[in-house]
Amino acid sequence: MSTSVDPITLAVVRGALETAQREMTLTLEKTGRSSVFNLAHDYSNALFDHFPEMILQGQDIPIHLGSLIPAMKEVAQFFGDDIHEGDVIYHNDPAYKGSHILDCCMYKPVFYQGELVFWTVCKGHLTDIGGPVPAGYNPDAKEIYAEGLRIPPVKLWEKGKRREDVVNLLLTNMRARRDQEGDLNAQYGACRVGERNLIALLDKYGVKQIQACIAELKNMADRQMRSLIEAVPDGEYFGSAVLEDSGHGFGEMEITSKVTIKGDKLHIEVQSPPQIPYFINSYEGNSMSGVYLGLMMFAQLPPPYNEGLYRCVSVDLGRKGTLCNAQEPAPHVNCTTTPMETLTDAVRKALEQAAPDRVAASWGHASGINIAGIDPRTGEQYVTMVLASIISGAGATQVMDGWHACGPLCCFGALSSGDIELLEYSYPIIIRRYGLIQDSGGAGMYRGGSGTVWEVEPINHDMTVVAFGEGRQIPTMGAAGAENQLIEPKLGKLVVKGEQEQVYKANTILTVKPGERVANYNPGGGGFGQPKCRPAEAVLSDYQNGLISLEAAAQEYGVVIDVRTMSVDQQATATLRQQ
Repeated sequence: MSTSVDPITLAVVRGALETAQREMTLTLEKTGRSSVFNLAHDYSNALFDHFPEMILQGQDIPIHLGSLIPAMKEVAQFFGDDIHEGDVIYHNDPAYKGSHILDCCMYKPVFYQGELVFWTVCKGHLTDIGGPVPAGYNPDAKEIYAEGLRIPPVKLWEKGKRREDVVNLLLTNMRARRDQEGDLNAQYGACRVGERNLIALLDKYGVKQIQACIAELKNMADRQMRSLIEAVPDGEYFGSAVLEDSGHGFGEMEITSKVTIKGDKLHIEVQSPPQIPYFINSYEGNSMSGVYLGLMMFAQLPPPYNEGLYRCVSVDLGRKGTLCNAQEPAPHVNCTTTPMETLTDAVRKALEQAAPDRVAASWGHASGINIAGIDPRTGEQYVTMVLASIISGAGATQVMDGWHACGPLCCFGALSSGDIELLEYSYPIIIRRYGLIQDSGGAGMYRGGSGTVWEVEPINHDMTVVAFGEGRQIPTMGAAGAENQLIEPKLGKLVVKGEQEQVYKANTILTVKPGERVANYNPGGGGFGQPKCRPAEAVLSDYQNGLISLEAAAQEYGVVIDVRTMSVDQQATATLRQQ
């Protein structure tokens, strides 16, 4: 520990920084206009110092947090010395290290006695960003210009004065303007709340003391990561994951990673196919999120979580123009789920080769829908990303079953599905079903968490439905010998229920009419270990709770259940498991 920082002061400052970040999050939740903000919590907040380096990330969305590190540096470099007290900068462009154009980020420099000391940063998923398709996910886009409004770094407030012309330009290009303006104001409020708390901290302790504490917090994170890496044998380790063909006709694609460990340093090298004219290309900022998530799933380190974690980590995303290191004009909007989750799996698998005692199953990948239409109650256009529709299952570990309805992998438990009643109040819809899917959890000695089904019906209007994501062809990866026999229940799909039932496995745009329903099914998490090693009583309990069927009990776990006595047929089970 630095001699200039005593442990009590360090703990107090650390707690104050965490409180500042949490109050930013609460501000967004309580003041956000759209359901994506106030119900689903699809946003992230972070604090940066003047370098700028991340000094604190919230317990938020991994797809946001990893990309904030390169994006913050890009934005600061873009303006250089032209950064002043009262400025607020906005940005979403992946060419400037953003994640995807729906994740719009606000950066507020915090000055103290004329000196730039901090940045408060707030990134949130706007429900619409313009372009030809409501909610921004356009599976027909062949280039980024067909997806929506790109916002390079631009000042929305300049020296304390809001630039109404620029704000109006942005909002004019977005559907459901009232929601977008409300969310933008919520982001501004969050940044101001963070600024207020940081200035109070500086008033109490002074700039030098706070900077010394921050330096020590970054050193703590650095030491923890180096200690972990140093305990892993030196060498080269490889991992790969397959990205399914979700209806674009390019076939399955493989993403591979090579991890090189030498002493207390780690290098991650990614290889991916050439970019394609389809909306799953990932630019550099977003891909860094995927790499960091794979690393942190493996590392499982305690806090603090800041940029010090990555001092000993270097990343090579491969040549420009590839799926995981895309360049203009590659379309990209779906990249925060696909291929990020596949990239995360590839990195995590390589790291687990180096330390098998840290092996865990993957979480379900995102397979969701967006909805849009004209609200017959008001005549106004509505549009929203239904975050409840992408809630999948968590992966099992070496010591426990996966959590239900906790995924997808890209959000890692940070999303909330929101109250059914509030969604029905906000939009002209009836939610007919929301619950767990039987047999969706990956089979294993420890079972994967169950995925969910979300079924909706429009009220008195035609509703546009946009399906995006994956997990509809390939089930979630298990670990340590986990194997599925019943594949179909573990896959995502979109089912339209009208005069005839239609099943969609591809990313598509549909119109659902009054009286029809659309149900989105999500994959479950992967299992861990041999399914036949799962205790028979645990299999019986899963059946009693509706998590698995009799068919799955027998075929996947080798357990025969007597439904009359609701007990395990021990003799039949022993025979079946021997077979």
